[in-house]
Amino acid sequence: MKLVNIVIFSLVVLTLMACDSNKNRNKMNNPMTNEQFHEIVLKNNSGTKVTILNYGATVTSIILVDKNGNPGEIVLGYDKPESYVTGNPYFGATIGRYGNRIAKGRFTIDSIEYKLNLNNGPNHLHGGNTGFNNVIWEIVNYSNTGNNQFVSLKYVSKDMEEGYPGALVVNLKYTLTNDNELIIDYKATTDKPTILNLTHHSFFNLKDGGKSTILDHVIKINAEYFTPVDSNLIPTGEILAVENSPFDFRNYKKIEEDIESENTQVKYGRGWDHNFVLAGNADSLKQAATVYDPLSGRKLELYTTEPGLQFYSGNFLDGTDIGRDSIPYQFRTAFCLEPQHFPDSPNHDNFPNTVLRPGEVYTQKSVFRFSVVD
Repeated sequence: MKLVNIVIFSLVVLTLMACDSNKNRNKMNNPMTNEQFHEIVLKNNSGTKVTILNYGATVTSIILVDKNGNPGEIVLGYDKPESYVTGNPYFGATIGRYGNRIAKGRFTIDSIEYKLNLNNGPNHLHGGNTGFNNVIWEIVNYSNTGNNQFVSLKYVSKDMEEGYPGALVVNLKYTLTNDNELIIDYKATTDKPTILNLTHHSFFNLKDGGKSTILDHVIKINAEYFTPVDSNLIPTGEILAVENSPFDFRNYKKIEEDIESENTQVKYGRGWDHNFVLAGNADSLKQAATVYDPLSGRKLELYTTEPGLQFYSGNFLDGTDIGRDSIPYQFRTAFCLEPQHFPDSPNHDNFPNTVLRPGEVYTQKSVFRFSVVD
């Protein structure tokens, strides 16, 4: 198998906090080794280019042309793969075992209480300190030729990793099509009852990749309800209608509209950082959201089989993360659309079930469709 467009970096210690790239860079004979950084580049005939790093199964770059045919970056990220090792706000990462928050890091399955590591104040966020974003994934297969270029990755999460029960086997496939779709397919099995809520965490800025705010982006979310939160952004268990509230995105509006509202929920999130209950069948592929940037003409449509969508407007970016081309990522310079089951679902019986049992197969599909409008 010939490997092209792959940059390989050696990883001295899997749990290292920093790397010296000059000392650690080393070409290897076996590109599939599970102890190395690898970047794989997928391209299509529309000029779209997606770069994927096997550390965290992370999308590090998406290049998309604008309405004038000029290619440009549309996601936040770093220049060097080793910069993704710990300490970043999940730029482009695969999140697991549990995307979003779990109150006090506790949940119960079959009358057994489990305690997770707390990494978000009094709560557990995005899988803990060593979530799926902070591990090397095995490259199982790939193709960077033809109409549907792809890379398949695998990660085996050990029993009680970060406090989660069961040995979990996760398979993930990124496909870039000539229809300008980035398709993410997930599959997972476990040998003990566990909870699972995988999601993708790219930070998008369709205008300029994070150089300016996304407040003038226009968004539509296909949801009639959302799940309100407390001051720690933990769902209260309520499911409220978006009608007559700042959370009504059923018709197109700019992200900046209502973002400084006196609404308590908006203040808790410092803007948008909430789960929306998507309309349509929970397990069927459905349109969740559409965002476009009027200046560049770039447009993103998201389809997913998940019942929920976290919309985040970059409210906790503060300029301390220095990204590619030495860009400091400032307040509200990106947005996230995270397909998911609901945050803290294991502690709310009225939320969609997130328990995976032996013999069951977890599946999920999300499609990020790109286009350009005048």
